[in-house]
Amino acid sequence: MRTLLRDVEVEGERVDVELVDGLVARVGSDLEVGTSPDEVVDAGGGALLPGLHDHHLHLFALAAERSSVRCGPPWVRSPGALAAALLEAGRDAAPGAWLRGTGYHESVAGDLDRHRLDAIVGDRAVRVQHRSGALWMLSSRALELVGDRLPHTPDVERDAAGRPNGRLWRLDTVLRDCAPGPAPSLAGVEEELAACGITGVTDATPDLDEKTTRLLEDAAIDGVLRANVLLLGASRPLRTGRFALGPVKLLLHDHDLPTLDELVDRIRAARAAGRPVAVHVVTRLSLVLTLAALDVVGVVPGDRLEHAAVVPPELRGELARRGLVVVTQPGFLRTRGEAYRTDVDPEDLACLYPYAGLLAEGVQVAASSDAPYGELDPWHVMADAAARTTDEGHVVGPDERVPARTVLASYLSDPASPGGPVRRVAPGAPADLCLLGEPLAAALRAPRRTLVRRTFHATTHATTKED
Repeated sequence: MRTLLRDVEVEGERVDVELVDGLVARVGSDLEVGTSPDEVVDAGGGALLPGLHDHHLHLFALAAERSSVRCGPPWVRSPGALAAALLEAGRDAAPGAWLRGTGYHESVAGDLDRHRLDAIVGDRAVRVQHRSGALWMLSSRALELVGDRLPHTPDVERDAAGRPNGRLWRLDTVLRDCAPGPAPSLAGVEEELAACGITGVTDATPDLDEKTTRLLEDAAIDGVLRANVLLLGASRPLRTGRFALGPVKLLLHDHDLPTLDELVDRIRAARAAGRPVAVHVVTRLSLVLTLAALDVVGVVPGDRLEHAAVVPPELRGELARRGLVVVTQPGFLRTRGEAYRTDVDPEDLACLYPYAGLLAEGVQVAASSDAPYGELDPWHVMADAAARTTDEGHVVGPDERVPARTVLASYLSDPASPGGPVRRVAPGAPADLCLLGEPLAAALRAPRRTLVRRTFHATTHATTKED
């Protein structure tokens, strides 16, 4: 297939770009085309960018969220609103079907457990996920259905008599195996990615089992999922070249951190598989533990910190010295900022989700969404990083602001090197591209997803239609 893009802005210049069979073939002024192309697009000076890459999200969780009950802010903010949302969903659900809620925060109705959920939903299997993604809260009926699968570890909270109280930490695989119903479709997720100009993602879900891995493969082979995917949780190469193995995701449970020796062993296991590590780090303690473990094993290219939510100034140079990459989520400051202002220690609040300060120390930083736990829209993330305001207008860490252009550059960096050199629209590059309706400078003055006019994928060429 041959496509000619007339009058696009590429790196500040107005040029034409020819795409042939999934590759950028030519870039130049007033390109002459000997044979009529299959399609000609008059871009009117809109910027043509490499397709954006979200460096940290969760594909199947994002798909499942589309059919889940919203249980937290901004949609639900009170006990009454939570009860109304769950009861309405229960009336629409098939008898015996599980209800799946997402986005819960304690500001709605305090700490949920089996008893508080039973008071709302009665004898129905319900699981509600905390907006952090780390905690599931189950009704008594749901607990009965998974009870024989629950481990005797701190991941299962128990009452004084030793009975599970319905609060389960990081037991997604257990719940996925026990809850009936088909796997969620990725079709809607792909549509949303393309609408944002995203042609690639890093799936940061840890410990992907064989069933989930095969579902991802099938979605790509069937054309349901067109994005390129870097996997942090898979243990084997996939059947399609649009997937690649990234660093091994190491999820540190902050309620039950490993010992130094345990973490060292986990890093060494990744090294034995020939892979770097991507360590989930959200507290000072987990950051210090990770640095200590990496000092024992040694840092290799590709090692990265997911979130790095709290990085005090005295440790930022240590990250740079070790060559660690940080994948951050500035969008959380808007969507969760008000809760942070009341829940986070003031000393930590001052160094929450740093960005400018890390860059100043020489740390390679990339932005991401952590969708569905954060908002997917990368253009909103750019605006959030530049403003660092909560949804009520309070500023969190003004010295950590970075321009939207800096954040965009991180979305344009190579998946294997988040925050590194920007990919280019150049001959030989894959035709994974994002066409905007405006020149780049104008678009960055007010970043928004409606600026995305069209998204191209190398495998299907042009997939997103103009409005």
